[in-house]
Amino acid sequence: MNLHQIFIALTLPAALLASCGEPTQKSASQSEMGQVNLAYQKQLQLQLLDAKPGDIITIPEGFFSFDRSLSLTVDGVTIRGAGHDKTILSFKNQIAGAEGLLVTANDFTIEHLAIEDTIGDALKVNEGNNIVIRGVRTEWTNGPDKDNGAYGIYPVQTTNVLVEDCIAIGASDAGIYIGQSRNIIMRRNRAEYNVAGLEVENSINADVYENVATNNTGGILVFNLPNLEQRGYQTRVHHNQVFENNLKNFAHKGAIVASVPAGTGIIISANDQVEIFENVIKNNKTSNVVVSSYFSIGSMTEAGIKESFDPYPEEIYIHDNIFEGGGNSPDMLEMKALRIAMFGLKGRLPDILWDGFANPELPADTKRLCVQNGAAEVINIDGPNGNKSPSMDQSAYDCTLPPLPEVTL
Repeated sequence: MNLHQIFIALTLPAALLASCGEPTQKSASQSEMGQVNLAYQKQLQLQLLDAKPGDIITIPEGFFSFDRSLSLTVDGVTIRGAGHDKTILSFKNQIAGAEGLLVTANDFTIEHLAIEDTIGDALKVNEGNNIVIRGVRTEWTNGPDKDNGAYGIYPVQTTNVLVEDCIAIGASDAGIYIGQSRNIIMRRNRAEYNVAGLEVENSINADVYENVATNNTGGILVFNLPNLEQRGYQTRVHHNQVFENNLKNFAHKGAIVASVPAGTGIIISANDQVEIFENVIKNNKTSNVVVSSYFSIGSMTEAGIKESFDPYPEEIYIHDNIFEGGGNSPDMLEMKALRIAMFGLKGRLPDILWDGFANPELPADTKRLCVQNGAAEVINIDGPNGNKSPSMDQSAYDCTLPPLPEVTL
Protein backbone atom coordinates (compact mmCIF):
# COMPACT_ATOMS: atom_id res chain seq x y z
CA MET A 1 0.00 0.00 0.00
CA ASN A 2 1.48 3.37 -0.99
CA LEU A 3 1.25 6.49 1.16
CA HIS A 4 -1.64 7.93 -0.86
CA GLN A 5 -3.65 4.75 -0.27
CA ILE A 6 -2.71 4.84 3.41
CA PHE A 7 -3.94 8.44 3.66
CA ILE A 8 -7.31 7.52 2.15
CA ALA A 9 -7.63 4.40 4.30
CA LEU A 10 -6.95 6.42 7.45
CA THR A 11 -9.14 9.37 6.50
CA LEU A 12 -12.31 7.31 6.09
CA PRO A 13 -12.39 5.92 9.65
CA ALA A 14 -11.42 9.34 10.97
CA ALA A 15 -14.47 10.84 9.33
CA LEU A 16 -16.63 8.17 10.89
CA LEU A 17 -15.09 8.87 14.29
CA ALA A 18 -15.42 12.62 14.01
CA SER A 19 -18.91 12.64 15.41
CA CYS A 20 -17.62 10.73 18.44
CA GLY A 21 -15.06 13.47 19.13
CA GLU A 22 -17.66 16.12 19.94
CA PRO A 23 -18.32 16.74 23.64
CA THR A 24 -21.43 14.88 24.76
CA GLN A 25 -24.51 17.01 25.34
CA LYS A 26 -26.95 15.66 27.93
CA SER A 27 -30.68 16.12 27.74
CA ALA A 28 -32.83 16.93 30.76
CA SER A 29 -34.18 13.40 30.73
CA GLN A 30 -30.63 12.00 30.98
CA SER A 31 -29.89 14.23 33.98
CA GLU A 32 -33.08 13.14 35.66
CA MET A 33 -32.22 9.52 34.92
CA GLY A 34 -28.81 10.10 36.51
CA GLN A 35 -30.46 11.13 39.78
CA VAL A 36 -32.68 8.07 39.73
CA ASN A 37 -29.82 5.74 38.85
CA LEU A 38 -27.67 6.83 41.79
CA ALA A 39 -29.13 3.69 43.38
CA TYR A 40 -27.20 1.64 40.83
CA GLN A 41 -23.94 2.80 42.45
CA LYS A 42 -24.39 0.47 45.43
CA GLN A 43 -25.24 -2.48 43.19
CA LEU A 44 -22.15 -2.02 41.01
CA GLN A 45 -19.88 -1.48 44.01
CA LEU A 46 -21.07 -4.78 45.48
CA GLN A 47 -20.51 -6.57 42.17
CA LEU A 48 -16.95 -5.27 42.06
CA LEU A 49 -16.30 -6.22 45.70
CA ASP A 50 -17.79 -9.70 45.31
CA ALA A 51 -16.27 -10.47 41.90
CA LYS A 52 -14.48 -13.76 41.29
CA PRO A 53 -11.87 -14.55 38.62
CA GLY A 54 -13.63 -15.17 35.33
CA ASP A 55 -16.64 -12.98 36.13
CA ILE A 56 -18.16 -10.73 33.49
CA ILE A 57 -19.84 -7.69 35.00
CA THR A 58 -22.34 -6.33 32.50
CA ILE A 59 -23.47 -2.74 32.83
CA PRO A 60 -26.67 -2.13 30.89
CA GLU A 61 -27.48 0.74 28.58
CA GLY A 62 -28.24 3.88 30.55
CA PHE A 63 -26.93 7.04 32.19
CA PHE A 64 -25.71 6.22 35.70
CA SER A 65 -24.61 8.78 38.32
CA PHE A 66 -21.93 8.11 40.93
CA ASP A 67 -20.81 10.31 43.81
CA ARG A 68 -17.69 8.32 44.75
CA SER A 69 -14.94 6.25 43.13
CA LEU A 70 -15.29 2.62 42.09
CA SER A 71 -12.49 0.09 42.53
CA LEU A 72 -11.61 -3.47 41.54
CA THR A 73 -8.86 -5.64 43.04
CA VAL A 74 -9.81 -9.11 41.72
CA ASP A 75 -7.86 -10.74 38.86
CA GLY A 76 -9.53 -12.03 35.72
CA VAL A 77 -12.61 -9.79 35.63
CA THR A 78 -14.28 -8.22 32.58
CA ILE A 79 -16.45 -5.08 32.82
CA ARG A 80 -18.64 -4.70 29.74
CA GLY A 81 -21.11 -2.00 28.72
CA ALA A 82 -23.44 -1.64 25.75
CA GLY A 83 -21.34 1.00 23.96
CA HIS A 84 -19.42 4.18 24.71
CA ASP A 85 -22.49 6.22 23.72
CA LYS A 86 -25.02 3.95 25.47
CA THR A 87 -23.54 3.00 28.84
CA ILE A 88 -22.46 6.21 30.55
CA LEU A 89 -20.98 6.38 34.05
CA SER A 90 -21.16 10.00 35.17
CA PHE A 91 -19.13 11.34 38.10
CA LYS A 92 -20.27 14.92 37.71
CA ASN A 93 -21.48 14.94 41.32
CA GLN A 94 -18.46 13.06 42.71
CA ILE A 95 -17.64 13.93 46.33
CA ALA A 96 -15.20 11.14 47.27
CA GLY A 97 -12.29 9.32 45.66
CA ALA A 98 -9.51 10.35 43.31
CA GLU A 99 -10.56 8.38 40.21
CA GLY A 100 -13.67 7.24 38.47
CA LEU A 101 -12.54 3.60 38.38
CA LEU A 102 -9.30 2.35 39.95
CA VAL A 103 -8.17 -1.17 39.03
CA THR A 104 -5.29 -3.01 40.71
CA ALA A 105 -5.62 -6.44 39.14
CA ASN A 106 -4.26 -8.71 36.41
CA ASP A 107 -6.04 -10.14 33.35
CA PHE A 108 -8.48 -7.26 33.32
CA THR A 109 -10.73 -6.19 30.44
CA ILE A 110 -13.01 -3.16 30.26
CA GLU A 111 -14.98 -2.38 27.13
CA HIS A 112 -17.82 -0.48 25.50
CA LEU A 113 -18.71 2.22 28.04
CA ALA A 114 -18.04 5.85 28.92
CA ILE A 115 -16.65 7.45 32.07
CA GLU A 116 -17.43 11.15 32.34
CA ASP A 117 -16.60 14.18 34.48
CA THR A 118 -14.45 12.61 37.20
CA ILE A 119 -12.70 14.75 39.81
CA GLY A 120 -9.36 13.09 39.01
CA ASP A 121 -8.32 10.43 36.52
CA ALA A 122 -11.19 8.71 34.73
CA LEU A 123 -9.82 5.14 34.43
CA LYS A 124 -6.59 4.16 36.20
CA VAL A 125 -5.08 0.68 36.03
CA ASN A 126 -2.13 0.24 38.38
CA GLU A 127 0.43 -2.59 38.40
CA GLY A 128 -1.52 -5.10 36.32
CA ASN A 129 -0.55 -7.65 33.68
CA ASN A 130 -2.59 -8.48 30.56
CA ILE A 131 -4.80 -5.39 30.41
CA VAL A 132 -7.37 -4.74 27.64
CA ILE A 133 -9.13 -1.38 27.36
CA ARG A 134 -11.46 -1.41 24.37
CA GLY A 135 -14.12 0.94 23.11
CA VAL A 136 -13.99 3.13 26.23
CA ARG A 137 -14.72 6.85 26.10
CA THR A 138 -13.43 9.19 28.79
CA GLU A 139 -14.63 12.77 28.67
CA TRP A 140 -14.99 16.00 30.60
CA THR A 141 -18.13 17.34 29.04
CA ASN A 142 -17.48 21.00 29.96
CA GLY A 143 -14.61 21.14 27.44
CA PRO A 144 -10.93 21.94 28.06
CA ASP A 145 -10.41 23.19 31.61
CA LYS A 146 -7.46 23.13 34.02
CA ASP A 147 -9.78 21.76 36.70
CA ASN A 148 -10.57 18.65 34.67
CA GLY A 149 -8.97 15.39 35.75
CA ALA A 150 -5.38 14.84 34.64
CA TYR A 151 -5.71 11.55 32.73
CA GLY A 152 -8.50 9.89 30.79
CA ILE A 153 -7.19 6.35 30.24
CA TYR A 154 -4.21 5.75 32.52
CA PRO A 155 -2.46 2.34 32.76
CA VAL A 156 0.73 2.68 34.81
CA GLN A 157 3.35 0.07 35.78
CA THR A 158 1.57 -2.50 33.63
CA THR A 159 2.70 -5.25 31.24
CA ASN A 160 1.02 -6.48 28.06
CA VAL A 161 -1.41 -3.61 27.54
CA LEU A 162 -3.87 -3.16 24.68
CA VAL A 163 -5.78 0.13 24.34
CA GLU A 164 -7.91 0.13 21.20
CA ASP A 165 -10.93 1.88 19.69
CA CYS A 166 -11.12 4.35 22.58
CA ILE A 167 -11.95 8.06 22.71
CA ALA A 168 -10.41 10.55 25.15
CA ILE A 169 -11.62 14.14 25.43
CA GLY A 170 -10.78 17.02 27.75
CA ALA A 171 -7.97 15.71 30.01
CA SER A 172 -5.85 18.43 31.63
CA ASP A 173 -2.75 16.24 31.19
CA ALA A 174 -3.05 13.30 28.76
CA GLY A 175 -6.12 11.76 27.15
CA ILE A 176 -4.56 8.30 26.80
CA TYR A 177 -1.39 7.78 28.82
CA ILE A 178 0.65 4.63 29.36
CA GLY A 179 3.53 5.01 31.79
CA GLN A 180 6.33 2.87 33.21
CA SER A 181 4.98 -0.14 31.33
CA ARG A 182 6.16 -2.85 28.93
CA ASN A 183 4.71 -4.39 25.78
CA ILE A 184 2.09 -1.89 24.70
CA ILE A 185 -0.28 -1.52 21.76
CA MET A 186 -2.28 1.72 21.35
CA ARG A 187 -4.35 1.53 18.18
CA ARG A 188 -7.40 3.02 16.48
CA ASN A 189 -8.02 5.53 19.26
CA ARG A 190 -9.11 9.15 18.98
CA ALA A 191 -7.74 11.84 21.31
CA GLU A 192 -9.11 15.35 21.12
CA TYR A 193 -9.20 18.53 23.26
CA ASN A 194 -6.59 17.23 25.72
CA VAL A 195 -3.28 18.87 26.61
CA ALA A 196 -1.48 15.72 25.38
CA GLY A 197 -3.48 13.47 23.10
CA LEU A 198 -1.67 10.14 23.44
CA GLU A 199 1.42 9.69 25.57
CA VAL A 200 3.94 6.89 26.13
CA GLU A 201 6.15 7.70 29.10
CA ASN A 202 9.13 5.77 30.52
CA SER A 203 7.86 2.65 28.77
CA ILE A 204 9.53 -0.15 26.83
CA ASN A 205 8.38 -1.74 23.58
CA ALA A 206 5.33 0.23 22.44
CA ASP A 207 3.39 0.31 19.17
CA VAL A 208 1.26 3.43 18.57
CA TYR A 209 -0.67 3.18 15.31
CA GLU A 210 -3.85 4.03 13.41
CA ASN A 211 -4.81 6.66 15.96
CA VAL A 212 -6.28 10.11 15.35
CA ALA A 213 -4.83 12.96 17.42
CA THR A 214 -6.32 16.37 16.68
CA ASN A 215 -7.27 19.57 18.51
CA ASN A 216 -4.91 18.79 21.39
CA THR A 217 -2.03 20.99 22.56
CA GLY A 218 0.37 18.21 21.55
CA GLY A 219 -0.76 15.22 19.50
CA ILE A 220 1.45 12.21 20.37
CA LEU A 221 4.19 12.34 23.03
CA VAL A 222 6.98 9.84 23.71
CA PHE A 223 8.75 11.01 26.88
CA ASN A 224 11.32 9.93 29.41
CA LEU A 225 11.21 11.73 32.73
CA PRO A 226 13.73 11.62 35.60
CA ASN A 227 13.09 10.21 39.07
CA LEU A 228 11.42 7.08 37.69
CA GLU A 229 13.02 3.65 38.00
CA GLN A 230 12.36 2.57 34.42
CA ARG A 231 13.85 4.31 31.38
CA GLY A 232 11.73 4.01 28.27
CA TYR A 233 12.91 3.02 24.80
CA GLN A 234 11.81 1.22 21.62
CA THR A 235 8.57 2.86 20.47
CA ARG A 236 7.05 2.77 16.99
CA VAL A 237 4.69 5.61 15.99
CA HIS A 238 3.15 4.81 12.62
CA HIS A 239 0.07 5.09 10.40
CA ASN A 240 -1.48 7.76 12.62
CA GLN A 241 -3.25 10.98 11.68
CA VAL A 242 -1.79 13.85 13.67
CA PHE A 243 -3.23 17.16 12.56
CA GLU A 244 -4.19 20.61 13.84
CA ASN A 245 -3.05 20.11 17.41
CA ASN A 246 -3.16 23.83 18.17
CA LEU A 247 -5.19 23.99 21.38
CA LYS A 248 -3.98 26.47 23.99
CA ASN A 249 -2.19 24.65 26.82
CA PHE A 250 -4.52 24.42 29.83
CA ALA A 251 -2.41 22.19 32.11
CA HIS A 252 -1.84 23.09 35.73
CA LYS A 253 1.22 25.27 36.23
CA GLY A 254 4.16 23.07 37.21
CA ALA A 255 2.94 19.96 35.40
CA ILE A 256 5.44 18.56 32.90
CA VAL A 257 2.93 18.91 30.05
CA ALA A 258 2.55 22.61 30.88
CA SER A 259 5.80 22.97 28.92
CA VAL A 260 4.27 21.53 25.72
CA PRO A 261 3.84 24.37 23.22
CA ALA A 262 0.49 24.59 21.50
CA GLY A 263 0.79 23.47 17.90
CA THR A 264 3.01 20.41 18.22
CA GLY A 265 2.22 17.19 16.38
CA ILE A 266 4.60 14.48 17.61
CA ILE A 267 7.08 15.15 20.43
CA ILE A 268 9.99 12.92 21.36
CA SER A 269 11.70 13.95 24.60
CA ALA A 270 14.77 12.26 26.10
CA ASN A 271 13.71 8.91 24.64
CA ASP A 272 15.75 6.43 22.58
CA GLN A 273 14.97 4.07 19.72
CA VAL A 274 11.84 5.76 18.39
CA GLU A 275 10.70 5.11 14.82
CA ILE A 276 8.19 7.54 13.27
CA PHE A 277 6.92 6.39 9.89
CA GLU A 278 4.01 6.45 7.46
CA ASN A 279 1.98 8.94 9.48
CA VAL A 280 -0.04 11.85 8.11
CA ILE A 281 1.22 14.86 10.08
CA LYS A 282 -0.09 18.28 9.13
CA ASN A 283 -0.99 21.80 10.17
CA ASN A 284 0.52 21.75 13.65
CA LYS A 285 1.41 25.43 13.99
CA THR A 286 4.59 25.20 16.08
CA SER A 287 6.11 22.10 14.52
CA ASN A 288 4.91 18.84 13.02
CA VAL A 289 7.64 16.88 14.84
CA VAL A 290 9.79 17.97 17.79
CA VAL A 291 12.83 16.01 19.00
CA SER A 292 14.14 17.36 22.28
CA SER A 293 16.26 16.64 25.30
CA TYR A 294 15.14 17.02 28.90
CA PHE A 295 17.01 20.34 28.92
CA SER A 296 14.13 21.86 26.95
CA ILE A 297 11.74 20.90 29.77
CA GLY A 298 13.77 21.25 32.96
CA SER A 299 17.23 21.28 34.47
CA MET A 300 19.46 18.41 35.51
CA THR A 301 20.24 20.37 38.68
CA GLU A 302 16.68 20.00 39.95
CA ALA A 303 16.37 18.29 43.31
CA GLY A 304 16.19 14.53 43.22
CA ILE A 305 17.26 13.90 39.63
CA LYS A 306 19.43 10.80 39.49
CA GLU A 307 22.88 11.07 37.95
CA SER A 308 22.06 8.00 35.86
CA PHE A 309 19.21 9.77 34.04
CA ASP A 310 20.00 10.23 30.35
CA PRO A 311 18.43 13.50 29.15
CA TYR A 312 19.32 13.04 25.47
CA PRO A 313 17.26 11.48 22.66
CA GLU A 314 19.14 9.03 20.46
CA GLU A 315 18.41 6.61 17.60
CA ILE A 316 15.35 8.53 16.41
CA TYR A 317 14.37 7.47 12.88
CA ILE A 318 11.84 9.52 10.90
CA HIS A 319 10.88 8.25 7.46
CA ASP A 320 8.13 7.96 4.86
CA ASN A 321 5.62 10.30 6.52
CA ILE A 322 3.26 12.70 4.76
CA PHE A 323 3.88 16.24 6.01
CA GLU A 324 1.71 19.22 5.18
CA GLY A 325 1.63 22.78 6.49
CA GLY A 326 2.55 23.52 10.08
CA GLY A 327 5.34 25.61 11.58
CA ASN A 328 3.66 28.80 10.41
CA SER A 329 2.68 30.26 13.81
CA PRO A 330 4.85 28.92 16.65
CA ASP A 331 3.57 29.21 20.20
CA MET A 332 6.82 30.52 21.71
CA LEU A 333 8.11 34.05 21.18
CA GLU A 334 11.65 32.89 20.44
CA MET A 335 10.36 30.47 17.80
CA LYS A 336 8.19 33.19 16.26
CA ALA A 337 11.27 35.39 15.97
CA LEU A 338 13.33 32.52 14.59
CA ARG A 339 10.74 31.75 11.94
CA ILE A 340 10.63 35.33 10.70
CA ALA A 341 14.41 35.80 10.84
CA MET A 342 15.18 32.64 8.86
CA PHE A 343 12.13 32.14 6.64
CA GLY A 344 10.41 35.51 6.36
CA LEU A 345 7.03 36.85 7.40
CA LYS A 346 5.14 34.27 5.36
CA GLY A 347 7.59 31.44 5.92
CA ARG A 348 7.27 28.38 8.12
CA LEU A 349 9.60 26.34 10.26
CA PRO A 350 10.69 23.00 8.79
CA ASP A 351 8.69 19.87 9.58
CA ILE A 352 11.19 18.57 12.14
CA LEU A 353 12.56 20.68 14.97
CA TRP A 354 15.53 19.45 17.04
CA ASP A 355 16.64 21.36 20.13
CA GLY A 356 20.28 20.60 19.36
CA PHE A 357 21.33 19.09 22.69
CA ALA A 358 23.67 16.11 22.11
CA ASN A 359 25.51 13.94 24.60
CA PRO A 360 29.11 15.19 24.53
CA GLU A 361 30.38 11.83 25.82
CA LEU A 362 29.31 10.03 22.63
CA PRO A 363 31.18 10.15 19.30
CA ALA A 364 30.14 12.94 16.96
CA ASP A 365 28.95 10.42 14.34
CA THR A 366 26.47 8.77 16.76
CA LYS A 367 23.13 8.27 15.02
CA ARG A 368 21.03 10.53 17.17
CA LEU A 369 18.50 11.48 14.50
CA CYS A 370 18.09 9.93 11.05
CA VAL A 371 15.65 11.30 8.48
CA GLN A 372 14.66 9.71 5.17
CA ASN A 373 11.49 11.62 4.36
CA GLY A 374 11.67 13.20 0.93
CA ALA A 375 11.76 16.98 1.09
CA ALA A 376 11.19 17.17 4.85
CA GLU A 377 13.98 19.04 6.64
CA VAL A 378 15.32 19.41 10.16
CA ILE A 379 16.12 22.68 11.88
CA ASN A 380 18.63 22.51 14.73
CA ILE A 381 17.58 25.47 16.88
CA ASP A 382 20.86 25.45 18.84
CA GLY A 383 19.31 25.17 22.29
CA PRO A 384 22.68 24.79 24.07
CA ASN A 385 23.63 28.31 22.96
CA GLY A 386 20.30 29.97 23.55
CA ASN A 387 19.14 29.54 19.94
CA LYS A 388 21.82 31.96 18.72
CA SER A 389 23.07 29.91 15.76
CA PRO A 390 20.29 27.70 14.35
CA SER A 391 21.35 25.46 11.51
CA MET A 392 19.73 24.01 8.41
CA ASP A 393 22.66 21.72 7.61
CA GLN A 394 21.00 18.39 6.76
CA SER A 395 24.11 16.25 6.41
CA ALA A 396 24.02 14.90 9.98
CA TYR A 397 20.53 13.41 9.46
CA ASP A 398 21.16 11.60 6.17
CA CYS A 399 21.31 8.15 7.70
CA THR A 400 19.14 5.13 8.37
CA LEU A 401 18.49 2.87 11.35
CA PRO A 402 17.23 -0.71 11.51
CA PRO A 403 13.42 -0.96 11.76
CA LEU A 404 12.10 -1.63 15.23
CA PRO A 405 10.20 -4.89 15.83
CA GLU A 406 6.43 -5.06 15.83
CA VAL A 407 4.90 -5.44 19.28
CA THR A 408 2.93 -8.64 19.87
CA LEU A 409 0.94 -9.38 22.99
